[in-house]
Amino acid sequence: MKRLLVIHHAPTDGVRQLLDAVLEGAGDPEIVGVEIQPVPALAWAQGTQDETAILQADGYLFLTPANFGYMSGALKHVFDSTFLKIGGSLSADGSADGTDDAGRSRPRRPYGLIVHGRYDTTGAVRSVEGIVRALGWQSGGEPLEALGDVTAHHLASARELGATLAALLMT
Repeated sequence: MKRLLVIHHAPTDGVRQLLDAVLEGAGDPEIVGVEIQPVPALAWAQGTQDETAILQADGYLFLTPANFGYMSGALKHVFDSTFLKIGGSLSADGSADGTDDAGRSRPRRPYGLIVHGRYDTTGAVRSVEGIVRALGWQSGGEPLEALGDVTAHHLASARELGATLAALLMT
């Protein structure tokens, strides 16, 4: 069975609504053979999760508020504490290396991203995308940037992104 790991920092009602929509979409009954594993980003800071959860997943969906133009500190800690352990590396020019320690190509796992912000999400999106590129992962859909109050359109887009990522893992 394939696993979609949903790493989220959902301290606000808006981000929690987006998380619920993602889980609803990913759990669509037509999607079979995919386990959805939601895990709070704070689990890494609390020591209840480590790189194993990331290494055992086949795809990822990240949800974060935009805090001061950046991803949440909780999500940043996930990346900071696991990056090298999950295969992150950069070549001399700063681009993704794309190979593991043995020189083999790393799997191009799909990921998705949802960022909620009051005024701007640009920096948060850029920061996450820079890290996942260095991991060699591939986008499973356009990032959802939800500005202001969460709307029905944002929720529908979150459901669609969750379903898309889970469906990508079915094949």
